[in-house]
Amino acid sequence: MHIYIMKRLLQAIPVIFLVTVLTFSLVHLVPGDPALMRAGEDATAEQVEAIREAMGLNEPIHKQYIKWVSGIVRGDMGYSLQDGRPVFSTLIQRLPATMKLVMASFIVSIGIGVPVGILSAVKQNTFADSFARVFALLGISMPNFWMGLMLMLIFSYSLRMLPASGSGTLAHLIMPAIALGMPGAGIITRLTRSSMLEVMKQDYIRTARAKGLRRQLVIYKHALKNAMLPVVTVIGVQLGSRLGGSVIVESIFAYPGIGRFAYTRLLARDYPMIMGNLFIFAMIFILINLITDILYGFLEPRIRYD
Repeated sequence: MHIYIMKRLLQAIPVIFLVTVLTFSLVHLVPGDPALMRAGEDATAEQVEAIREAMGLNEPIHKQYIKWVSGIVRGDMGYSLQDGRPVFSTLIQRLPATMKLVMASFIVSIGIGVPVGILSAVKQNTFADSFARVFALLGISMPNFWMGLMLMLIFSYSLRMLPASGSGTLAHLIMPAIALGMPGAGIITRLTRSSMLEVMKQDYIRTARAKGLRRQLVIYKHALKNAMLPVVTVIGVQLGSRLGGSVIVESIFAYPGIGRFAYTRLLARDYPMIMGNLFIFAMIFILINLITDILYGFLEPRIRYD
């Protein structure tokens, strides 16, 4: 297992390099001039050129890339073009709020999706199964921004039960977590159901039943553990969509996380802050993929890594 982890870490190096190239290229292809936005519409061409020179935007594009990557290696992501604050420390200050929201959304997805998927598989072709499949379809179909607005309309405007924006308490986290987690709950419900139905047909499940084991023991100890492999895969893959979806959800609920902050800096064409944000998201995604692969060995004893 240790050798496998080392191999996966080494394999991540070219992935990280590709991430830096794509991040730098895509950000610089975005239309707009950060120097012009900082100078203002009434600035003269000489003033804009002076600001561009001070920002280092007149240097060749490959030199800008090398300077940025060398800074990352040293732990320095540069400084904001808008207010001059250090990129790394600014993003790290806002990252815990976003990770709290993402983890809360996973609690919603797993806490709803897995039990409903199990119920749907155990009660196949019954009313409970039909209800679970309709729930999964609705969860997948509804965009998180629409669900966020509906939650805000019902629980904040009509019932006045939950705050519509801000952070700091559990009440502020409930609606954003539901809006971000419900699409994932629909996916996990369908995947858990199909995986459970496939596992329940295996010979060892029939053997366990023939031995007289209790139904609950067969389902939760023997079937569920093996059925969770594809679910764990989807949970790991969903992290990327959660981080991307947090931009929309945080903007709707005025949640002070890294996603909403990235959106405001994107509008301002703050290149270092945008690139730092994307790079941190990519590193988190690579780490989660590694953890997902390692979890396979614990969930499925037949999996062995050379």
